[in-house]
Amino acid sequence: MQNRLANIILFHRKRSGLTQQELAELAGVGKNMVYELESGKQSVRLENLLKVLQVLNIELDFHSPLREAFLKEYSDAKG
Repeated sequence: MQNRLANIILFHRKRSGLTQQELAELAGVGKNMVYELESGKQSVRLENLLKVLQVLNIELDFHSPLREAFLKEYSDAKG
């Protein structure tokens, strides 16, 4: 999973024409953080990962056998 995410981030960064440094500055994280993400490092803070994904317009989507039930219950509770 880490390598897949690393490849997705690397692909999007390159397609966006950004260097690691530029992506880091836009996301408000260190350049080493971007390098670690693209290298598949396992211990990265979720907060920092989300910042990088937001800059690259990558949306996380979670799948589970209970997803539909959760979405129904969550939307009923909110509205």
